[in-house]
Amino acid sequence: MKIAFQMDPIGPINIDADSTFRLAEEAQARGHELFYYTPDKLAYDQGHVTARGWPLRVQRVKGDHFRLGDEATVDLADFDVVWLRQDPPFDMFYITTTHILQRLMPGTTVVNDPFWVRNFPEKLLILDFPQLMPPTTIARDIDTIRAFKEQHGDVILKPLYGNGGAGVFMLNMADRNLTSLHELFTGFSREPLIVQKFLPDVAKGDKRVILVDGEPVGAINRVPAKGETRSNMHVGGRPEKVELTDRDREICAAIGPLLREKGQVFVGIDVIGEYLTEINVTSPTGIQELERFDGVNVAAQIWEAIEAKRA
Repeated sequence: MKIAFQMDPIGPINIDADSTFRLAEEAQARGHELFYYTPDKLAYDQGHVTARGWPLRVQRVKGDHFRLGDEATVDLADFDVVWLRQDPPFDMFYITTTHILQRLMPGTTVVNDPFWVRNFPEKLLILDFPQLMPPTTIARDIDTIRAFKEQHGDVILKPLYGNGGAGVFMLNMADRNLTSLHELFTGFSREPLIVQKFLPDVAKGDKRVILVDGEPVGAINRVPAKGETRSNMHVGGRPEKVELTDRDREICAAIGPLLREKGQVFVGIDVIGEYLTEINVTSPTGIQELERFDGVNVAAQIWEAIEAKRA
């Protein structure tokens, strides 16, 4: 197959952790032809969805992990699969790329399905499953947020469309910074905030469960660094081997059919204790860590699911 990766610049990536690199590596091993471009090179041009980028070869050599062919502008309708793999923030630029890529379907398979990526951002799809999530409010109004904090005591406050642990604050019952943080966020952004009841179980880790075509294939545990509330690996969280629990499987059984129906082939959910906190569909990570811990070749399972859809 001809495969195009829409992703952030490939040069600075960590080849031992980056999920897109592992997907490209597995695709290449399966004999597929690779093309790479960054989101700013995507265009709608007189009835065609085009991208300016490069034929790509990857290799697992640190500091020398890719080779590019001659730069070319291609019609993405000529490709079998296009991967939507740039990192959030989930802003209007990101949303625009989903609108453009959606025009390729159904002739070209876009993974994950951009229509539902646009409608299922990380912290909003979870609202379809209130029985699985901790107490949550999404609001811009300070009085609504303050009332939620007064009701639940210790809370986590974060931007609704953020990522990687950026802008995440834990506010305890006695904390007096809520108004100042609200002023800070609303001073530079028009988006609402999301507030959730603090889950003390986060000290034991924030579990990333990976689903392929709606089915759980394994999990890693991300343990916060000393003195941190956030467990994201971007901010020093430590990945650990962990097994799926009955509760994890119960959560996956509840959400899996919807993910499969909406074309969300590669999904990473976050579970703290007994609660589902996020459903990551934009650019989930974790497959290399899972492969190291459990020997599960998630990239191969993802490609098998895509190849079956193409067939």
